[in-house]
Amino acid sequence: MEANTKPGLSPEQEKAIGENMTKYEKHYSEEGFWTKIRKYAKQAGEVVVHAGLLLYYALKSPKTPTRSKMQIYGALGYLILPVDLIPDFILGMGFLDDWGALALAVKSVSEAIDDDVKRQAKEKVDDLFGGVEDEGGQSKSTVLSGGAQEVRQP
Repeated sequence: MEANTKPGLSPEQEKAIGENMTKYEKHYSEEGFWTKIRKYAKQAGEVVVHAGLLLYYALKSPKTPTRSKMQIYGALGYLILPVDLIPDFILGMGFLDDWGALALAVKSVSEAIDDDVKRQAKEKVDDLFGGVEDEGGQSKSTVLSGGAQEVRQP
């Protein structure tokens, strides 16, 4: 097991995150992830989808430590889970709990979210949401193109 490298998270918090995430790991599958994203992207919104994609591409990266991958599996498993704290079909609120789990995981595994992961996630968000460029060639997507810590609440 890797040492705690997260400033601001106590060992107890790390343990709680790990325990909560591992119960959702079994629900993760790549097919399930893409099915959920395709079906609910517009309803969930760019910010939720962006957080999910950051985790997805970090999971795919060979640079991501195993411990971080376990946390990612848990967060993405929770996203895929059809029954969760706030049902996804509730308009405007259904993805708040999913966003919370994703945002916590993004913060927790931020060292695994490098520039390549950010680029892949942003490109896919632009693809899914019809990214439009402004006059200067910059994306007008509402998702920030900066660091992983900048994932905002919907």
